[in-house]
Amino acid sequence: MFKKNKKLHRAVIAMMVLCCLVCLCFTFAYAAGGDDAASPEAEQTVAATEAQGASSNSEAISNFLNDTGIAKMIKQADWKTIIMILISFVLMYLAIGKGFEPLLLLPIAFGMLLTNLPGAGMYHAEIFEGGHINWSAFTDSKTFGLIDVLYLGVKLGIYPCLIFIGVGASTDFAPLIANPKTLLLGAAAQLGIFLAFLGAKLLGFTSFEAGSIGIIGGADGPTAIYTTSLLAPHLLGAIAIAAYSYMALVPVIQPPIMRGLTTKKERMIRMDNLRPVSKKEKIIFPIAVTAFVALLVPSAAPLIGCLMLGNLLRECGVTDRLSKTAQNELMNITVIFLGISVGATATAGSFLQLKTLGILAMGIVAFALGTTGGVLLAKFMNLFLPEGKKINPLIGSAGVSAVPMAARVSQKEGQKEDPSNFLLMHAMGPNVAGVIGSAVAAGVLIALFG
Repeated sequence: MFKKNKKLHRAVIAMMVLCCLVCLCFTFAYAAGGDDAASPEAEQTVAATEAQGASSNSEAISNFLNDTGIAKMIKQADWKTIIMILISFVLMYLAIGKGFEPLLLLPIAFGMLLTNLPGAGMYHAEIFEGGHINWSAFTDSKTFGLIDVLYLGVKLGIYPCLIFIGVGASTDFAPLIANPKTLLLGAAAQLGIFLAFLGAKLLGFTSFEAGSIGIIGGADGPTAIYTTSLLAPHLLGAIAIAAYSYMALVPVIQPPIMRGLTTKKERMIRMDNLRPVSKKEKIIFPIAVTAFVALLVPSAAPLIGCLMLGNLLRECGVTDRLSKTAQNELMNITVIFLGISVGATATAGSFLQLKTLGILAMGIVAFALGTTGGVLLAKFMNLFLPEGKKINPLIGSAGVSAVPMAARVSQKEGQKEDPSNFLLMHAMGPNVAGVIGSAVAAGVLIALFG
């Protein structure tokens, strides 16, 4: 409005200046009148008050300066906090500049920055010490911060389940339904989870910590966060960062393994087109999977149930509004809260340890072993399949549940050998099976150690 009417703009500015001048005039007049009417006793009282005020002002300024984050950082000589802040900057650069899983890595990095700023008081690890929530701390607003409240969604397992509703609403299980054999490839790719668990045990991690580290091999961030929040919450920051970093590095980590385990002839295998999947099959599938998995591994029911609920909203055809909300608004808001909360757990004391290096090392081992398991099972299955029905082993690597990135890597590697060979839809079968497999594997670990 002001841009279109410059005269009105100038008039408003003039009125504001005039009001300020009038206020100043009244202030000076009041001060002058007060000085003239003052008695000697009043003057002595005023002088004493001014002296006390000057002392109070200097003390207030001193307190303010001492309460700044810079002063606290200097007094405490906390070099670890400085390192954590620098690490958060590096992660932000990777998310923004390099595109490494930016939707979650950026909120995680910012949460890490917030929690390590001295004096911010947004997250208090002692409230969640020992794996339990100290609910009494939430009775006084001075004893908890904003991220403490947001972190309850992680601690209570709410955020990962809400994200799984969105994942289910975004996922098409038709390639898996059309070719059920690929379910085995998704299961084989979870081999990395359990082998990494054994490796972490050998390195001295507890069973709870080893289970949380192993789940990185599933290449499923929400599942890793859900499992770790229940088994080893003190490792949540490191495991979340490792999980999402390795998910972003799928195009770097997987191709050398895929090429090393397959021959050129195997990489050139063509697969028949998938059969059409009826709407009835798509509706029955999520209901049947939920019932079967919940009866087999009840501890996996929250993740699988939410995943299949989202898929049912997508496929039933009568809840388009709910499906779109789950895919967009619900998922986006939850991702922001989840990322900030998880990043806030990466405090200097919990992150800057030798354990963190072990987590990063075992995480990439788990990821590599998962890729290996899927490729090798595909090669093994080909021993029993007739010509024309064989599986291209490259799609086995998609069994890790980095949807749809792992499937795209399979497609890209296949086209390097034969540009006219399209493996994407075939690779989506084990890819979505990997989502189910990682959730079931998480349920098994939670049932064993939770």
